[in-house]
Amino acid sequence: PVYGSSGGLNDGFALADVPKSLRTAVNKEQPLTSNNKSPYHLYWQRIVDGGTPYLVAGTRVIGGGPTGYMVKSLEPEAKDLNSLAWSLGIATGLALIGSALLAQAAATTVLKPVHRLGVAARRLGEGKLDTRLRVSGTDELADLSRTFNKAAEALEKRVADMAARDNASRRFVADMSHELRTPLTAITAVTEVLEEELESESGSLDPMIEPAVRLVVSETRRLNDLVENLMEVTRFDAGTARLVLDDVDVADQITACIDARAWLDAVELDAARGIHARLDPRRLDVILANLIGNALKHGGSPVRVAVREEDSEVVIQVRDHGPGIPEDVLPHVFDRFYKASASRPRSEGSGLGLSIALENAHIHGGDITAANSPEGGAVFTLRLPRDGSDVVRAAEEKRSEKEDT
Repeated sequence: PVYGSSGGLNDGFALADVPKSLRTAVNKEQPLTSNNKSPYHLYWQRIVDGGTPYLVAGTRVIGGGPTGYMVKSLEPEAKDLNSLAWSLGIATGLALIGSALLAQAAATTVLKPVHRLGVAARRLGEGKLDTRLRVSGTDELADLSRTFNKAAEALEKRVADMAARDNASRRFVADMSHELRTPLTAITAVTEVLEEELESESGSLDPMIEPAVRLVVSETRRLNDLVENLMEVTRFDAGTARLVLDDVDVADQITACIDARAWLDAVELDAARGIHARLDPRRLDVILANLIGNALKHGGSPVRVAVREEDSEVVIQVRDHGPGIPEDVLPHVFDRFYKASASRPRSEGSGLGLSIALENAHIHGGDITAANSPEGGAVFTLRLPRDGSDVVRAAEEKRSEKEDT
């Protein structure tokens, strides 16, 4: 017999609708034991018909009676489960959205101060020492902001103190140089008279004091050069050095520099005429005089000066045939007052010549490098733009902005 509840599969429920596996289980006789008092048991199985779930159960009646099957629709339970699943899905979605919003709010609370701190650190690194952070709260980020503000304040004060001392030092050097010029002018006039007396055939100087007079003349010239170099350095440091541009033939300029200092016999010039550039002739003469003079002093003659054009630059190389520059000295050859006393004898120079040459190159928008030639000797390479007009305009704009500030 087949029994069932009303609706769905129950209207036409027959034995053929019972799954074979369920019939086999129901009709299988179980051995009797102390724990199993009946040879037949109740079994059930879930089936789906037309998209509706059903529960089919079956068993044999105790005492050798017939086998009975029953069916029960699970559609209400399925609807309840679907409704519960939808409810859980919606609740999970809302929970995820709420968690994301809470996480974003928490991240904003934590990351925004960190971002502000990073921006402030970059501004401080760019030299804007008045950068400060707003501080609110008592947490670790607030303590970090307070620490940053204290460090920035201490750094600003330290830099201001250093700048004040630097300005005072520059003013002292400039004032000292100006003050020295007046007595030096008088001393120079006297030494020129003494020098003329030394060179004259009818000189009346005692031969015993002649070496002392020559030493005074030499040291006076050296002191004059030192004062002039110090004044030039102070102009560079103060930013008051300016270019006076003119169209020059580079070969003619080098020849004039060599001729004015009587170096024609000691310098080999490899420069084609017709290489023109818009430069400051006076400053170019200072650069050449320092480079060639340094090569003659430390490397010896002959000194070779070569000129060539590269794109929009003029390249001048000054090479000597001396022992070269020691590797530990190369990084310092342009430092002020630097002298490689361990490798070179004492010279009459002030230690400012190459530094001034480099500053004059920089003010043109160029550069000077020092190296040793594989064939022996030191090589100084000067690179200058063929037209310094853009550099002059940029310098004037920067100077105007600084004055406006």
